[in-house]
Amino acid sequence: MINQDTHTGPSFSLRNRIARFIWKIAGLLLFRFSPQVLHGWRSFLLRCFGAKVEKGVHVYPGVKIWAPWNLVLGEQCGVANGVILYSQGKISIGRRSVISQGVNVCAGTHDYTKPGFPLITMPITIGDEVWIAAEAFVHPGVTIADGCVIGARSVVVDDMPEWMVCTGHPCKPIKTRKMEHNAE
Repeated sequence: MINQDTHTGPSFSLRNRIARFIWKIAGLLLFRFSPQVLHGWRSFLLRCFGAKVEKGVHVYPGVKIWAPWNLVLGEQCGVANGVILYSQGKISIGRRSVISQGVNVCAGTHDYTKPGFPLITMPITIGDEVWIAAEAFVHPGVTIADGCVIGARSVVVDDMPEWMVCTGHPCKPIKTRKMEHNAE
């Protein structure tokens, strides 16, 4: 951050703010209004703006992304319409993970103990084969381990363990996630 007092000026550099302005225009004209089926096109646009996007990613046109250069999207992950990726800090979404509609993944906050409320960014890591259900909120600095399921409208303030179903406000593990495998 370039400024520790949010009352007197912006937290991010002029270069960052210009890049976000360009992304906002491109995002509106080329991303938001792209046909829903053009996942490859949106992946290409995100890569052009510095995101690390693996094969088979499905990011829908109604996703709001603050800074694509702070995104890492694993193979075959899906991010639904209405998701907010507030990527002031790094957000990583693992392989075959699903982020459902209305989820807010927020990698920035403010230090309310200091007079200028300086911005703090903390990375968010979402593992492989995770499902975050509709309208959940993920706080800065959280890690959601592989295979975890986060229930709808949960508020995730702490790290969540592997292969657990977790829910609530605040979100807590409630049971083991068991996968059924098809017999062939």
